[in-house]
Amino acid sequence: MEAPKYIFIVEDEADIVELVSYNLKKEGFIVDSAPDGEAALKKIRKGKYDLIILDLMLPVIQGMELCRILRNDPKTTALPIIMLTAKGEEIDKILGLEMGADDYITKPFSPRELVARVKAVLRRTVEKPAADKIIEVGDLVINKETYTVTRKGVPVKLSATEFKLLVFLAERMGKIFNRDQILDAIWRDEAFVEPRTVDVHIRRLRSQIEEDPAQPRYIKTMRGIGYFFDGK
Repeated sequence: MEAPKYIFIVEDEADIVELVSYNLKKEGFIVDSAPDGEAALKKIRKGKYDLIILDLMLPVIQGMELCRILRNDPKTTALPIIMLTAKGEEIDKILGLEMGADDYITKPFSPRELVARVKAVLRRTVEKPAADKIIEVGDLVINKETYTVTRKGVPVKLSATEFKLLVFLAERMGKIFNRDQILDAIWRDEAFVEPRTVDVHIRRLRSQIEEDPAQPRYIKTMRGIGYFFDGK
């Protein structure tokens, strides 16, 4: 029997915490929460959680800043994060993904949709990479067994979704994939994920592994077609 997953909710609205907790517990998740960014950071550093649901607008430490802190800490850099926000503007969604969130959902939201997204993100993070454990290209080393990446021997901080995207492209060097193909491969049948999400994750991935993201060495664009990993 699979061990239960621990979900941590960072949200200052008690009604939302209660609603989300109720629906997650119904699905067998164990839930903990904190009402502000500072309290959340202390708990996250002491505990062991499988996924964070993080509100954008928080007291003390805001959601974006907390996301940045978690991504810059080696112990939490791959911890899945779903950003929860009352703002619906495209810029806020993109900023959340740029900061390293694996997904986002906008208030008001359907509890069923949120639970579905939690399950989807967790599926992406627990799936085992295939066959060969290490991919080496240029100064980049991708270890699929330890879920780590280094460039010139220096660890690269990637979220779980970014790591899976990198492995997907690197394992298929030279093959060009359009947005829809990448969505199908990484996000599967998650209808709520927009094609623009691919661009944001590619851009963040480049910022982490490329010496010059504007002139990428590894993840390249075939204009009007899609993206490919250059192994030459």
